[in-house]
Amino acid sequence: MSAPVLDVILFQPEIPPNTGNVIRLCANTGARLHLIEPLGFDLSDKQLKRAGLDYHEYASLQVHADLPTALAAIAPKRVFALSTR
Repeated sequence: MSAPVLDVILFQPEIPPNTGNVIRLCANTGARLHLIEPLGFDLSDKQLKRAGLDYHEYASLQVHADLPTALAAIAPKRVFALSTR
């Protein structure tokens, strides 16, 4: 399997449907999704699965204890950061 063109990181996500939508986006684009703990929900949450539909099996998803651990695992050449705050 080739390396993904894009890695998406959600830092301490709190809303299951939003995360489910990002899972679907990553599955459709071939991007790899990284979730940084603590998560505001359980990964088996019904709302998360409903929003992600059946895409969970097609998405590459990794959970990391903190941001430095995630960045070390990804070793990005460039980082683009967006925030809602």
